[in-house]
Amino acid sequence: MSEETKTELLARIAELEARLAGQKPAGLEFKVGEKGGVSVYGLGRFPVTLYYEQWVRLLEHADVLKAFLEENKGKLRLRPKE
Repeated sequence: MSEETKTELLARIAELEARLAGQKPAGLEFKVGEKGGVSVYGLGRFPVTLYYEQWVRLLEHADVLKAFLEENKGKLRLRPKE
């Protein structure tokens, strides 16, 4: 590998690292919409939007949902971790 190629590769690596540093973390993000719903971004391609009462009702059943998911894990399609 010539010295020029190494220099080009190092410059490219530095450029990609700088671009990655400017990106948002891949976590979840919450926003309140114009109509008063709460949207969760980062779960998939589209946000999940529910109203306050719906979120409270869902969270009240979190343990039941977790148990249901574990019981049916063999039937569910699992996405590979990124």
